Amino acid sequence: MKFCPILTLAFAALALGTANAQMAPAKIDSLANLALKTFDVPGIAVAVVKDGKLVYANGYGVASLRTQKKVDANTLFGIASNSKAFTTAAIGILVDEGKLKLDDKVTDYIPEFKMFDPYVTAEFTIRDLLTHRSGLGLGAGDLMIFPDSTDFTVKDIIHNLRYLKPVSSFRSKFDYDNQLYIVAGEVIARVSGMSWEDFIETRIMKPLQMTGSFASYSRIKNTKNYIDAHAPVDGKVVVIPRNTSEPTNAAGGIYSSVNDLAKWAIMQMNDGKYGDDLSKRLFSSRIHRDMWTVQTVLPTGPGVYNTHFAGYGLGWFLNDAKGYLKASHTGGLDGMVTQVTLFPELKLGIIVLTNQQSGGAFSSVTNEIIDSYIGDSGKDWVKLYSEAEKAGSAGAGNVVAGVWKQVEEQKKTAIDASVYAGTYHDNWLGDVTISQKDGQLWFVSKRSPHLTGQMFYYKGSTFVVKWNKRSMDADAFAMFTTDENGKPTGLKMKPISPATDFSYDFQDLDFAKTK
Repeated sequence: MKFCPILTLAFAALALGTANAQMAPAKIDSLANLALKTFDVPGIAVAVVKDGKLVYANGYGVASLRTQKKVDANTLFGIASNSKAFTTAAIGILVDEGKLKLDDKVTDYIPEFKMFDPYVTAEFTIRDLLTHRSGLGLGAGDLMIFPDSTDFTVKDIIHNLRYLKPVSSFRSKFDYDNQLYIVAGEVIARVSGMSWEDFIETRIMKPLQMTGSFASYSRIKNTKNYIDAHAPVDGKVVVIPRNTSEPTNAAGGIYSSVNDLAKWAIMQMNDGKYGDDLSKRLFSSRIHRDMWTVQTVLPTGPGVYNTHFAGYGLGWFLNDAKGYLKASHTGGLDGMVTQVTLFPELKLGIIVLTNQQSGGAFSSVTNEIIDSYIGDSGKDWVKLYSEAEKAGSAGAGNVVAGVWKQVEEQKKTAIDASVYAGTYHDNWLGDVTISQKDGQLWFVSKRSPHLTGQMFYYKGSTFVVKWNKRSMDADAFAMFTTDENGKPTGLKMKPISPATDFSYDFQDLDFAKTK
């Protein structure tokens, strides 16, 4: 999935009032176990920090349906896009050291960096890398890193940015991206002289004594206490292959626990200070203000909690709720989703990590805990999110069912599928081959082997690709373009289901038939 904010449910993330009562541990236990059951999530870990201290941390359920090992407060989860705030912290450290400025041009550090528009290339700054305002569409280029199996390197990703066409004017609107955070990671490497992974572990995790955390899955050592990824496949939640893509680490590679992330959250709410007497600093107040200042505006309305503004800072989503600042982020990888939510003025933080793809689980747990601290909204968040997920799933399911019904009906239609066979080239994803085997067309991506699947005739010159890897939940239309004689000249694609994760950006592909 993803490295994404889970923003699909139309509920406010927090309820704010005047109360300041801590939720009893037994109630958190009951809440987490209810979320496990309601959202069919194998394992959850929860931490609460208040007034500079970790006041609660626990794990629930199992780390893996395969091993049945229990989750605890030290169990490692892939935190996905919550890694982005670590990347911005690393940039901030380098700014404080005078090694770069936020408004330096990217080409000052990566001369080969190039966007589709020459003007955008020339003006693109370090700040622009971190604020989702590039003009690219939502998740543009993510098929270079999803599904996990691609052979794209950081060098490839930087090169291929020049082929991604913008969908809006530069700096005019928010569209979430991962690729530019990968570029930011490369800036850190070139400026610091060490890899992004080494920088994160030595300059951030080590000072904060996040001793059980790692900058990527491949660096996990001295422990087997980490989760497996899980997702529904054919209606049943099962263990699925985890995402281990190394080029994506700066956008979403960190593995951490609620115990360790509590130290990170406490430092954030202490304005970059840490240590027993807060005598040490990870980064300055000045750079922290930049992180928690809106850089890209997001639309909002008063909603349930009288929200007046929303936007993205540097690695954090920002908004107000009943007059309090909230800094938060979510993250999603294949089979795991997470959330970190901070109220710096209240010194309150909630961390919820899960090993399934249900955003409703972490959202409902977070909201219930916050309601208990700063005002009971009277809402049953587990019920509300469960109902919303079911409604969304049913709606998407109806769309998909309609497509497959059409495919079934078209089995009676005689077509010459062989005319569509050949090699098709996209400038940034590379070659795919479409071949005929036993009368059926097959789609195979050369550089992303998991993009392999059987093609079924839909209508006109459009087929449906059913991917072999069923946990992807991202079947797609394949729409052939033809010349005046009806011969295929190219191929465009788009997801079938409206619920398909945005990182499957099939709509950004533009294949030309080469042979």
